[in-house]
Amino acid sequence: MSDRIRTPEEIAARVKALESMLIEQGVMTTQAVDRMVEIYEHEVGPQLGAKVVAKAWSDPDFKARLVADASEACKELGISGLQGEDMVVVEDTDIVHNVIVCTLCSCYPWPVLGLPPNWYKDPQYRAAITREPRKVLREAFGYALTDDVEVRVWDSSSEMRYWVLPQRPAGTEGWSEEQLLALITRDSMIGVGPVAPVQ
Repeated sequence: MSDRIRTPEEIAARVKALESMLIEQGVMTTQAVDRMVEIYEHEVGPQLGAKVVAKAWSDPDFKARLVADASEACKELGISGLQGEDMVVVEDTDIVHNVIVCTLCSCYPWPVLGLPPNWYKDPQYRAAITREPRKVLREAFGYALTDDVEVRVWDSSSEMRYWVLPQRPAGTEGWSEEQLLALITRDSMIGVGPVAPVQ
């Protein structure tokens, strides 16, 4: 959503420079940095959200609990923590597509989606997705929705963090939760992209 998208190499160089500064200034140790990386690679992140979605797709009772109280349902799977105290799941249907944003800053359900992507925090995204969500989805993300689908935009805050329960794709009846995991993307849980196509 910025004027120029930075390459992965540029981003990596910036991260390395910041890491070095924090360590040199005594703000963090190498061990603390390694632990933070481990947390965000294995203990929080979109792989955990995908686990919740796959469970909801497979278990109607769990899905009902998730839609009723996302934070409590996630705790059943051992998923909770900072920025996940008050989560709300909004469910996509044949006629409604949901998108999340935080118009004030970058409130985001970290325990299930990990760190927010840079574009999520971009003021251009935050402003545009609320005004012209269908256009932003199509032009910025290549995600075109048909005119008969209503697009609802949910504004997260520090009191309420939304995320999307995407629709289970046709053709996955009888699939295990492990098989379903491969279809669920971070972008589908933000609402800016589809689940992966069924192979």
